Amino acid sequence: MNLMTVDGYNAKIEYDEELDLFRGEILGLSGGADFYGKNPKELRAEFKKSLQVFLDVCKEKGIEPRRQFSGKFNLRIPPELHERLAIEAQAQGKSINSLAQEALQERVAS
Repeated sequence: MNLMTVDGYNAKIEYDEELDLFRGEILGLSGGADFYGKNPKELRAEFKKSLQVFLDVCKEKGIEPRRQFSGKFNLRIPPELHERLAIEAQAQGKSINSLAQEALQERVAS
């Protein structure tokens, strides 16, 4: 996946073959915002414009622009993996939650 960052906001970038343009979708927002460009320079400029419009609308309506996360989510895994995680966590003197959190943090670390 290709990511572009502007002012602490991230966007997923994909090529739209039908339009022959790159499309960006700003991630982690309380609503939707996208933008298009022919090249990276144009794409970044359109990202900034789209983000500013989104932020202005949020301010006008009193809406928090960033999506809020609780810090909790359910994860369904096969029983065999659950068992292996439990054994590994116990062997390290940790909870499954701690072990999973460490693995997830490592995976998304920049």
